[in-house]
Amino acid sequence: MRIDGRAAIAALLLVASPSFVFAQEAGRLTGLKLDGDKPIQIESDHLEVRENDGIAIFTGNVSVVQGPTLLRSGKMTVHYNTEGGSATTGSADIDRLEVEGKVYVKSETQVATGDSGSFDMRSEVLVLSGREVVLTEGDNVVVGCKLTVQMSTGLATLDGCAGQQGSSGRVKMLLKPGSQDR
Repeated sequence: MRIDGRAAIAALLLVASPSFVFAQEAGRLTGLKLDGDKPIQIESDHLEVRENDGIAIFTGNVSVVQGPTLLRSGKMTVHYNTEGGSATTGSADIDRLEVEGKVYVKSETQVATGDSGSFDMRSEVLVLSGREVVLTEGDNVVVGCKLTVQMSTGLATLDGCAGQQGSSGRVKMLLKPGSQDR
């Protein structure tokens, strides 16, 4: 399956999601960036293309690599716009991406984990969620249950785990003094 430039950038949006900076700006995380100009490699145990439904489903040990960025999950579903193009050849426009099954994302010094993730191409909103979403950069750690990123502005918010048994429901952050200098 050929992945065109727009598809590669969309797949990478999930991969690039942890490129964050631990900054305090009115209680929000800021600094998410994209790196969509490098080739992207997608591998999985199985690929199913449902042309009539406009979806491609990668399952089993899904691995997406672009430069130093790595995404691993159990399943990645690519939803295509069914008006024009082909999901089989990768020439259709992507509507949204969904990943699930122990989502792990690593990009240079940052790591993000969660249970599932999605990216909506129209609204350019990325969501990583789960029982526990963990973002790390060096010694700095941020924990919540839902990370929402407005990719057009780079604004990111992390919601706590309100309502989950055994959880305080609050976002937790551990910042090591001087870590920004490293």
